[in-house]
Amino acid sequence: MDSRPLFHALHAVAEDNVAFFRQSASETGRRFVAAFTAIGEHARCLEPILRHFASVYHVFDLDEATPANGYRSLAQTARCCLAHVLHKSRYVAANRRSVFFRTGHNAAELEAYCAALSQLRALLYLAQRLLTHNRPGCLFHHEERGLTERVLQEYGTLHKGCFYGRCLGFQFAPSIRPFLQTIAISLVSFGENYRRHDSGLSMAASSLFTSGKFAIDPELRGAEFERITQNLDVHFWKSFWNLTETELLASVASLASTPVRVSRALTVPPEPFELPLAADPSLSITISPPVAHTGPGPVHMRLISHELREGQDSEALSALAQAEGPLGLELWRKAAPAPPSPLLLVHFHGGGFVAQTSKSHEPYLRGWAQELGAPVLAVDYALAPEAPFPRALEECFYAYCWALRHCRLLGSTAQRVCLAGDSAGGNLCLTVTMRAAAFGIQLPDGIMAAYPVTLVRAAASPSRLLTLLDPLLPLSVLCKCLSAYAGTEPAEGEPPGLEKLGPVNMMRRDTALLLRELRQSASAWLGALLDGPGLSCLPWLTEALRTSVSEAVLDDDSAVKSRGSHKSQTCQDLLCGVSAPLAPASAPPQGSPPSFFLSGGQLEEEAPGDEVLQYPDGFEPLRSDQPSTSITLEASPVVKNPFMSPLLAPDSMLRGLPPVHIVACALDPMLDDSVMFARRLRELGQPVTLRIVQDLPHGFLSLSQLCRETRQAAALCTRVIREILLPPQPTPPTAPPSPRKHRKLERTLPSGAATGQIATGLATPSLKSPTPAALETMPGQGGRAPVETPHRREPGPQSGPAGREVGA
Repeated sequence: MDSRPLFHALHAVAEDNVAFFRQSASETGRRFVAAFTAIGEHARCLEPILRHFASVYHVFDLDEATPANGYRSLAQTARCCLAHVLHKSRYVAANRRSVFFRTGHNAAELEAYCAALSQLRALLYLAQRLLTHNRPGCLFHHEERGLTERVLQEYGTLHKGCFYGRCLGFQFAPSIRPFLQTIAISLVSFGENYRRHDSGLSMAASSLFTSGKFAIDPELRGAEFERITQNLDVHFWKSFWNLTETELLASVASLASTPVRVSRALTVPPEPFELPLAADPSLSITISPPVAHTGPGPVHMRLISHELREGQDSEALSALAQAEGPLGLELWRKAAPAPPSPLLLVHFHGGGFVAQTSKSHEPYLRGWAQELGAPVLAVDYALAPEAPFPRALEECFYAYCWALRHCRLLGSTAQRVCLAGDSAGGNLCLTVTMRAAAFGIQLPDGIMAAYPVTLVRAAASPSRLLTLLDPLLPLSVLCKCLSAYAGTEPAEGEPPGLEKLGPVNMMRRDTALLLRELRQSASAWLGALLDGPGLSCLPWLTEALRTSVSEAVLDDDSAVKSRGSHKSQTCQDLLCGVSAPLAPASAPPQGSPPSFFLSGGQLEEEAPGDEVLQYPDGFEPLRSDQPSTSITLEASPVVKNPFMSPLLAPDSMLRGLPPVHIVACALDPMLDDSVMFARRLRELGQPVTLRIVQDLPHGFLSLSQLCRETRQAAALCTRVIREILLPPQPTPPTAPPSPRKHRKLERTLPSGAATGQIATGLATPSLKSPTPAALETMPGQGGRAPVETPHRREPGPQSGPAGREVGA
């Protein structure tokens, strides 16, 4: 896309507005001049960056037919912001002389978009660094630390409030922006009253009364939104997202949903059962119930069917059903049940692994049940942080196996099975299938994963930079959810920068906490000791101090510091530069015992890090005035588990997957997860498709009834599932038509010319005119093609070998 006309028009209108408002001596006039001057400067610097991205971002696409990756999304977002600025600048130029022109409002609008341009410029500079340091064609940085860690640290200091106020959702479709504004107002009102009220009713009432000030003050809303996203824990987000589970909102959503005959909550007890192997059905394997973290427990599901089918009214299924609402079986037992469907859809819901159930996703699941004619089994898996990985995976895998084993109870024969899920549910679709392949049982016939997360850890990629401006998925929230699922989320009240240690390292943790309590006294003692002269005359003291201590114990400016990490050092290292130079300390041996101090990782190289994240001269992005918790990288090896992050799975595990169909959003921070996973499958020769939805946010399936764009995107997902469950049948090859002269010869044959001639409906006498019935079947004579109507033929004395009548 050529952006030169956009930049040319923006420069012209900005210069015109600057020339006009320089004549004004008012404060508002000076604000306009400063805003348009900054806009012109940002546009001048953004133009070469976007031109450079346009020349290289095709390298990161899946193929020519699927132009999508994080670099394209960043460039598209920047152009969208520039288009909004151009539109606003033209409005100002056209109405600045009018007596109805609101100078203060328009100045505030321009200042907000000017701040957004500044932050987008910073993101594009960071994306340039990723482009330089990443491997060719790779969207994620290959190192776990280094550049990734520095990008996350830089993110924590950037100002974000401008994207949550006047510029909220500018990159999305206009029809969805009012909904995003409602979500933002609800979020900040809910956050202001969080922890103040014990009951949900009082919290809702207080949030309703305080929402007005956030609706009329966009700057206040943006600042509060930034504070909440950076500082509140995962339990707040769990509470807010679960508001859709309340009876009031669920009842309103059900009124607008497709009516179904069956919607039953099921509780399956944790009992082992046998499943036949796919390679040899005479052999079977035992499927054990989920046991991780909390021991054996029931698995909750919801069965949705548009019509009552055989098995869904059985006593065995009724024994598993939960009493839910006043609707009983008697109301839908009256109609005769339909035969079992050959299709079955198993669904895993999204919610960041921490929130929601199938109840929140039931509106579009009901539509799927009607349009596909298949029962839908939605699994309500256990949620983090109370049940971290692998509990959700175990429950989803157990539910999938149970559905295969008891498909008749669900009203299906399971001849064609599809797994579907969105966001976290898309991740579970992939990992459940990988586990099914490892067990050797029947695999689903296909997977529909909508905007899935395939790399469950904080990683730098161009699309994940969009979390700076995404109102539904900020980076700090994303990291909290992923950490909760990985089991590395710090406990409430614990300093967030510290690692969460396992039970095996309990002694190390207790020792570290004890030493932290002694920090002040130890620091004073060591400071007085180091300030004393003549350490060289006390060799015994030097040798005694050659022991491991923590940086948290020392408060010495001459020590080599690491950002936010509790680092093991030696006193001899720290004495360098304080007194006479000493011999350099040797590296600790490979077999050295573990330190009894909290370790935050290896020491950073400061100079390369500062060089990598340097901005061009004269530019500095806006910094946040909100104290934020540092976003740290998880050191736990569980984040590398392929059953948690399918993108890290070895080739041997990915080769066993069935066809994977991914539906992703072009402006979704999780876009690079989809693109890179599809690229891996394509490189292995696995069947995979990637479909991109434009101008919609993450989680559009839950907004399927909101506007035309979300309905079209939801219909795309339905179409993909239909292709899996009802694949198009290959058209049988047809014989080429015979020449016309051969057909004429056949018409001239007398009726008794051949013994056993089959009646064709053609006129047998060559000299007679064809009958009207014959005209209907004669090709090329304006009649319709013959249609074979199946009917029962009674064998007679003139029947042929196949029971077909012989022509008279």
